[in-house]
Amino acid sequence: MTAQDEQQPFLYLVVCAAGVAADVGELIVAAQGRGWRVGVIATPTAMNGFFDVDAVEARTGHPIRSAWRRPGAPRPFPDPDAVVVAPATFNTVNKWAAGVADTLALGTLCETAGLGVPMAVLPCVNETLARHPAYRESLTRLRGMGVRFGSAQDPAGGHGFGWTRALDLLDHPATTEPGPPGAAGGR
Repeated sequence: MTAQDEQQPFLYLVVCAAGVAADVGELIVAAQGRGWRVGVIATPTAMNGFFDVDAVEARTGHPIRSAWRRPGAPRPFPDPDAVVVAPATFNTVNKWAAGVADTLALGTLCETAGLGVPMAVLPCVNETLARHPAYRESLTRLRGMGVRFGSAQDPAGGHGFGWTRALDLLDHPATTEPGPPGAAGGR
């Protein structure tokens, strides 16, 4: 890594277990195209075949983190300049809002919320779960903490997951969308 690389901002990308996670490489490529270095933190379940771990590690140049490091071990990533959670599941959104830190991904989200860095989320929650009262309350609580939510629905009406919308939220917080965002396919 060159000194110039180290001057680039560092993005934490938290990946949850949803079928669309298979295409997370699209977000990584887009983030790198916008000048970000990327480190991926995945939920333990997401590590079980939801995306190509080897391809993501090759693309980012960093190992994927999903477990706590040992005491005294060096930190594998620098502090984040921003955080993206995509896809964000019903479970992760609700646990994060409640302050539950039972995985590295959730612990990282709980901790980085206090750093004051931009945090963008693209939920992957079906419409039925998006109407659940706990989910709506979680969105309200996280928005109150400054977390920016966007819809992962393709604005052109296509069927793809709108990965780059997360990066747009980091650049333009006013694009945060009201209401309970969701995209069919995740839990």
